[in-house]
Amino acid sequence: MKRAHRHGVHSLRAKLTAANVGLLALGIVAATAVSLMAMRHYLLGQIDSELTRTRTSLGSSQLTLRQIDSLSVLGFVRDRLVPESGADRPAPDSVFTAVDVRGKAVALFGVKPTEAQLGLADAVTDPGALTRDSDPHDVTVHGAAYRVTATRLSDGTYILMATSTDALHTGIAKALRLDLAVGTLLLALLACLTLFSVRRRMRPLEDMVETSSAIAEGDLTRRVPSSCHPTQEVEQLRLALNSMLHQVETAYRTRERSAAQLRRFVADASHELRTPLAAIRGYLQLYDQGMLREPDERKRAWDRMNGEVDRMGRLVDELLTLARLDQRPELRLRNVDVCRLARDAAQDLRAQQPGRPVTVEADGSVLVRADESGLRQVLGNLVANVRTHTAQDVPVRIGVRRTDGVVTLSVEDKGRGLGPEDAARVFDRFFRAGGGAGSGLGLAIVQGVVQAHGGDVTVRTAPGEGFEVTVTLPARAQACA
Repeated sequence: MKRAHRHGVHSLRAKLTAANVGLLALGIVAATAVSLMAMRHYLLGQIDSELTRTRTSLGSSQLTLRQIDSLSVLGFVRDRLVPESGADRPAPDSVFTAVDVRGKAVALFGVKPTEAQLGLADAVTDPGALTRDSDPHDVTVHGAAYRVTATRLSDGTYILMATSTDALHTGIAKALRLDLAVGTLLLALLACLTLFSVRRRMRPLEDMVETSSAIAEGDLTRRVPSSCHPTQEVEQLRLALNSMLHQVETAYRTRERSAAQLRRFVADASHELRTPLAAIRGYLQLYDQGMLREPDERKRAWDRMNGEVDRMGRLVDELLTLARLDQRPELRLRNVDVCRLARDAAQDLRAQQPGRPVTVEADGSVLVRADESGLRQVLGNLVANVRTHTAQDVPVRIGVRRTDGVVTLSVEDKGRGLGPEDAARVFDRFFRAGGGAGSGLGLAIVQGVVQAHGGDVTVRTAPGEGFEVTVTLPARAQACA
């Protein structure tokens, strides 16, 4: 059978892959967010620390704007913090400007305020609030982001100090793009690895589906093979499924065998019943047509019909006995002396065939918990089997013994015996070796009664070595001397 697996978005493989990729994506997003926030917090802390130190230094100097402007030692401040007027350069990283109490930028170091200084003064609407706040604030100067703080001089002038954060934001953006690229690569790699791993791990499940489909098509011998590296759960499932399939196959074979036996049984029973009925119908037709004129002929026909009726009656009784045994009837159990039953069966055989040598090995008494009528029927059928299928001068031995908690009853004759093929079928219903006499149900009834008692029956025979039937019963009572 060709596989026809579908691996769509609703398959287990796709769901497991999506779950793994989704979990990794959440992990990457969380890790990226935490790392970027930590980096931003660290870099902003560095900028704020530098601004705070500068503000503290100026605030504690108790200088005025005029004094600061006249100090030549701050020339380096002009060179570093104040760009040249009119210079066409990008926005500076740091802006240092002075504003009056109205918030207007004033000249510093004899230089008019630059565009950046004017923009910073315009961006800060309340310099006093900056001086009172210990942490710098975010402002935007001509589209560029800055962190700004302020301090107040002795003459009331405010000094605004700002540091650009564009480099920080640019670095964070680059780190974010890098994290997204690496995360996407990791997600793609994980998806491929998950698909490969899930496919390998789910191969036993696919084998189970294939095996189930083959069994559904009639191949009851199929079993789920073992994988090279099975997981514990999948291996347990495989063993359980194979055990279930074995039981299903056994049950199916048993049902088929039972159905075949039933069909054969019905056919054989019909054949056995048809023979006496045909004989009776023939004699009745002869009588109806007036062909039986002589009294001797009528008596002979009458005797034949009575014989066929008796034969049909015995056959029906045996069929009813087998039907009851198949229904597992409740046995009337009591202590039964098997030795006594064996001696009674031997006496009956001597009365019916006085010339037959009969040996009985059943001294004393051996008790078993059993149904007496059933055991009598077992012995009666075994003795009748000997009487029907062997000559009257063939010796017979009937023995009873108790060993190892079981009672063994055996009936042995020294007749011709049976070949292996016939010996294997002696317990089949309506089986008669060589098409001999009898109904072919005697040993089948023996087997049914013995199995109803929880025992077992076996046959030992070979051509020219006689025929022995051994019945083994569990001894539920002690032997008595």
